[in-house]
Amino acid sequence: MARPAELPGNPSHVVQHPAATDARYTVADIPPNVLLYLSQQAVRRGLPCDGWFAGLGLQRGQLSDPSLRVSYRQASMVISRALRSFVEPDIGLQIGGSETPGSFGLLGLAMTTARTFGDAMRVGIEHHKVCGALLDVTFEAIDEHEVALMVWPRFNETALLPFLCEELFASSLVMARQLLGPTFRPTGLDLTYPAPTYARAYENVFQCPIRFGAQCNRVRVDSRWLQQELAGHNPLTARQALALCVQQDHGEGARQEIVVAVERLLRSRLRQPPTVAEIARTLNLSERSLRRRLADSGRVFREIHDRVRTELALELLQAGSLSVAQVGGEVGFNDPREFRRAFKRWTGMAPQEARLSAA
Repeated sequence: MARPAELPGNPSHVVQHPAATDARYTVADIPPNVLLYLSQQAVRRGLPCDGWFAGLGLQRGQLSDPSLRVSYRQASMVISRALRSFVEPDIGLQIGGSETPGSFGLLGLAMTTARTFGDAMRVGIEHHKVCGALLDVTFEAIDEHEVALMVWPRFNETALLPFLCEELFASSLVMARQLLGPTFRPTGLDLTYPAPTYARAYENVFQCPIRFGAQCNRVRVDSRWLQQELAGHNPLTARQALALCVQQDHGEGARQEIVVAVERLLRSRLRQPPTVAEIARTLNLSERSLRRRLADSGRVFREIHDRVRTELALELLQAGSLSVAQVGGEVGFNDPREFRRAFKRWTGMAPQEARLSAA
């Protein structure tokens, strides 16, 4: 399902299936919010869910780490496995409807402190990736009476589309009602896929006309709502929250998922650093496969290991509470002299110089 041709930024090519070469598929740049919500629902129901993460370089316990980012490949595979675990077919509506403004994190704060609902809607759309959205989102002015929140899939995975639309549209409705009050109703919901067996659940959640088999996926809103001023408006907080959203949107840059997985494992074991073979076993890969995948990402294991050690060593040296020898021990060196030589090779200066430069 391609993005409509009349929208700005329309790609000039048809989006390929994820099996084709596409860097977006394996770049780890998505907060794992949806995976966390699915896991929480599974735990509440007593469903085993650790197996959802097998072979993906992820563990369920990592999902609460605010620094964790996953790739679309990882997220979509976890969701596919999760959907086979739940008995309820409308789990997307349930999860989206159970979210709160707090589930949106910094984006929720930026939206609730905006001046008008229109401002909040534009902020939410512009920075939707901050809260882990797996669909791309845009704003559409339909006519003088209606506007729409419009979504389209990044990849042609039709089996996941209903869940992704349900979660995103239901959680967006929760946010809209938080901003505008419980009486808010969309003017309509259009969905490209056929009506599911539980279509009545859509009516109960959205309480508006729903059209399946439509030309696009969008929730329509009366344009008069855009001018509604919000009770939580706070200019200073809104600017601060928006700045943080922008910072997260343009953070340290996209990295391949295999690089992120290796970095994460190294950081957790720097005092007794694992070998490349041990890292490979943890990720359910052969050592050869791990080295090849790192090479495909333009990286080598030793360079990643040294960079992770450099980052922690600099942080500890500048904190000033540990001796140079102790800092060396924290990053895996038993001999302080070896640490000093390695640190000089990494940074071009001695550990004590790094400490003094931060004073």
